[in-house]
Amino acid sequence: MTTDLQFDVAHFLAAGMVLLSFLMLYQDRMYALLDVFRLHAVLLALSVTWQAYMQSAPHLLVTAGIALVFKAFIVPTALRRIVVRLGIHREIETVGGVGLTMLAGMGLVALSMVVILKVTPGADALAREDLAFALSVVLLGLLLMVTRRNAVTQVIGFMSLENGLVLAATGAMGMPLVVEISVAFSVLIAFIVIGIFLFRIRERFDTVDVHALDRFRGERE
Repeated sequence: MTTDLQFDVAHFLAAGMVLLSFLMLYQDRMYALLDVFRLHAVLLALSVTWQAYMQSAPHLLVTAGIALVFKAFIVPTALRRIVVRLGIHREIETVGGVGLTMLAGMGLVALSMVVILKVTPGADALAREDLAFALSVVLLGLLLMVTRRNAVTQVIGFMSLENGLVLAATGAMGMPLVVEISVAFSVLIAFIVIGIFLFRIRERFDTVDVHALDRFRGERE
């Protein structure tokens, strides 16, 4: 039985992740974006820990630990070193401007709420609203990927999108531990592969700006 306090805390943590997703969309500095992503992962770990307590599911603590260690510490630290090593420009170029991006983000959050609440009328209230928040985080991560021209910021968008998927999976209840671990390690392997590609792209084209790469491809064609 979910009490009002449990309900409120779960919503506070999930809504906090949506707010931090907006902060990532707002950032125009690389290091600030990495710091906000780190907070995003810490909040995910807290949310999963709370779900473990509410559902009496101790295996979710493993998921929380993975999120805290890999996403809040290892991934942001590795990305920061990549930014320094590659000498990537500290300012982030956006497509369409920050104001327009924020408006699009608000539209996506509204869409998430309408869609989830409409297609899950018979589900538990907490699960429905957690899924709505999780879908908002996923869509805001996608928006971050398509509105940034730098490949590193697109990696951060991908990682924040995956945070939304973990939030949805843990809120839905009954997700096996082996699936959670396999997803976490899949993301870690994807991060390593992306890091290697970033170094190779930088060596080959002397930039990780995807707009510049598009121009180069056009010249080749």
